[in-house]
Amino acid sequence: MLRVVLGRTVSGLVTLLLAITIAFFLARGTGSPAEQILGDGATPQQIADLERHLGLDRPLLVQYVDYLGHLVTFDLGDSLRYHASNLDLITSRMPASFTLALVAMLIAVVVGIPLGILAARHEGGLIDRIASGGALLGQSMPLFWLGLMLILIFSVELGWLPAGQFNSPSSVILPALTLSTLPTAQIARLTRSSMGEVLGAGFITAAEARGIARWRITLVHAFRSASLPVVTVVGLQAGMLLSGAVTVEYVFGWPGLGTLALQAVQARDFTLVQGIVVVGATIFVLINLAVDVLYGLVDPRIREGASA
Repeated sequence: MLRVVLGRTVSGLVTLLLAITIAFFLARGTGSPAEQILGDGATPQQIADLERHLGLDRPLLVQYVDYLGHLVTFDLGDSLRYHASNLDLITSRMPASFTLALVAMLIAVVVGIPLGILAARHEGGLIDRIASGGALLGQSMPLFWLGLMLILIFSVELGWLPAGQFNSPSSVILPALTLSTLPTAQIARLTRSSMGEVLGAGFITAAEARGIARWRITLVHAFRSASLPVVTVVGLQAGMLLSGAVTVEYVFGWPGLGTLALQAVQARDFTLVQGIVVVGATIFVLINLAVDVLYGLVDPRIREGASA
């Protein structure tokens, strides 16, 4: 098991380095941020002076090596727009993003897994068709449209819930419901597919012949065998929720990393964009590493195979 974790750690570090490299060179391929900072009335000399002050006049490779050196000491640089530490800006927005992602993921797991199990247990029946249709609708529906409709119904018309911001526990309900739509659909579909394969296996038939309770067969025997793909998709979706909730945060005015990333892109604040990419990629790699460790806890055969 230790060998697997070390291998995944090295793979994650390589992935993180690739993400950092791509973000670094793409950010500098969008044009000079000095022009954005100084405005349209700036002279070429003023732009050149600011680029020299920011170190942008040096060769790209030199800038890249220098940036990696700062990352080793957890120095993400300073924001060109806010004139503050990028690390401080990012950490100040992380509680809102973590809260939204956590609630959305809880909704997705609590709804998606039971829905997939029910659909598999009633394969071809009404419940299966309703669950499959709902999952397909959830994967197809634009999140910005769904968010606007929820605001219109529950905030404007009924006045039950706030339309956004991060002011109270109730303010997370609508954005979390919106953000959970896609992962709920994917978890439900994958659970239904995995459970459908396992429920037709011979050991399930033998368990039923021994008179074991149906609920025990479904939840203990079948779901444990079918849970590895579900664990994978839950881990992937958790990472994507943390790093890719830009649309939902924008619609609901949620003060998270997604909104900060959008503001940084609009202002050509490439140092802040790079910092957000680094943090998002790191979170994604850590979540995938945690999923790999969880594999061994869910399925002992993986631990035995890794130890062999």
